[in-house]
Amino acid sequence: MHLPRMLDKCRALLSEKIGEYHYDCPMDQAFFDFTGITAAELKAQVSLGKGDGAILEWINAQAPNKPSSAAIAQWSHYQEQRTPTDLEMREFYQEEHRRLAPLRTDLATWFDLLDLDDYVSFGGKP
Repeated sequence: MHLPRMLDKCRALLSEKIGEYHYDCPMDQAFFDFTGITAAELKAQVSLGKGDGAILEWINAQAPNKPSSAAIAQWSHYQEQRTPTDLEMREFYQEEHRRLAPLRTDLATWFDLLDLDDYVSFGGKP
C-alpha cells in the first residue's frame, strides 16, 4: 500500500531527515487526487504525531472524495501494477534500475523500483 510509504516520507520531511526522498511526488499526487485531500492537509495531520491508523481514519472522515471499497481496490491494484509509460519516465526508470541492480531482470512496475530503492538505500544487497 502506498499510504504508509507516503506517511513515512512526510514524517522524514517534518524531522528534516528526508534525504533523497520526495514528499508530494507524482505518485503521492495520484493519491491526493483520488482522495481529494491535499499534501498540506495530510502533512498537518502527520505533524500532530498521529499513527498510521489514526491518519487513515482522518482521511476516511475528511476526504472530499468517498470512493467505494471496490473503487479503492481497483485504484490500488492499478497503482501497484503501474509502469513507466512515456519515454522520459522509461529512461528514468532504466537509469535507476541500472544504478541499483543492473543484473535484476524481475523489475517492471514503479513499486518494484521503489521497493528495490528502499532495500538498497538501507543496506540491502541487490
